[in-house]
Amino acid sequence: MTRSRTIWLVAGEDSGDQLGAKLMRAVRAAAPDVAFGGVGGEAMAEAGFASLFPLDDVAVMGYLPVLARARTLLRRIRETAEAVVRARPDVLVIIDSPGFTHAVAKRVRKAAPGIPIIDYVSPSVWAWRPWRAKGMRAFIDHVLALLPFEPEAHLRLGGPPCTYVGHPLIERLAELRPADPESLRRETMPYSLVILPGSRRSEIERLMPVFGQALARVARAHPIEAVLPAVTRHRALIERLAAAWPVPVRIVTGEAPKYAAFRNARAALAASGTVTLELALAGVPMVVAYKVSRAEEVIARRLIQVPTIVLPNLILAENAMPEFVQAECTPGHLAEALAPLLAGGAVRAAQCAALARIDDRMRLADADTPSRAAARIVLRAAERP
Repeated sequence: MTRSRTIWLVAGEDSGDQLGAKLMRAVRAAAPDVAFGGVGGEAMAEAGFASLFPLDDVAVMGYLPVLARARTLLRRIRETAEAVVRARPDVLVIIDSPGFTHAVAKRVRKAAPGIPIIDYVSPSVWAWRPWRAKGMRAFIDHVLALLPFEPEAHLRLGGPPCTYVGHPLIERLAELRPADPESLRRETMPYSLVILPGSRRSEIERLMPVFGQALARVARAHPIEAVLPAVTRHRALIERLAAAWPVPVRIVTGEAPKYAAFRNARAALAASGTVTLELALAGVPMVVAYKVSRAEEVIARRLIQVPTIVLPNLILAENAMPEFVQAECTPGHLAEALAPLLAGGAVRAAQCAALARIDDRMRLADADTPSRAAARIVLRAAERP
């Protein structure tokens, strides 16, 4: 008779909560008797998960917010690790948010070294602080990577065993890809141009003025309709900053309107981030920009180890999408790069061809899904004697 197994999941923010919920469903589909415990949010709760405490207690980003909540964070790290050790699950899966989840994993490994620990989402060791990869071997048994180049990076840097299980966006291709009427809209004037100034307040404040001036230059030469999918919590800020733009923009909120905008878009002007991968999978040619403070720039120049900050470029191993960072992020540069993507011709065709290669780089064998691929590895780790 096969014994029932217990899997503990520890997420530290909303994106990890979404991954955890999908992983739970995939695990249950393969092994209905598995029990779960740990830390998660609303998505995991809807999948039948009881979190040790609210996810908001640890879902903190940025140096100052972390310092302000340091006492609570340290207490929750200790409580989570102690609960894992008491429960002695068959496997512990930590999900992203390394500032929180790695601290938990280190404590668990020290107190209960027999519990296998899987890290779902590799830290960006390939981009900055590469020495972290080797250090992870002490408390991580296996890394589940979302990006296809990450297993090679861990091998090169001496990190733990790492398997590419696929990015969750692969499961949403139907929402990202245009239907025939939407493909036709991409070729119809006025062209739909999607503007994406970031999801953090600091990104929005730095990029919105530059994007607005670039948009004005583009609009002089090309008939466009600008659409800006806004993060709900920053909509008021975006509306205030967009009011100063010389070109009108339609602001939408919510994931469904955002993906609808992508399906209709002829081109995009975007802040660097995961949204560039969403655009790539939607087949939208893009120009990418980014600006940070002077102090952050000095630190980044010392720590960043990659030739591009654009995820699709890293996946393709070529700088197919133009990027403009810091001093290069000017209205003139952005408008000049956007113009051929709207007008058509060799530049647009070359980027579209590069975007078409993304699928091959990210595809999983046998039409698998990321959740199922991750669940198989987690269940194998849980089968220890």
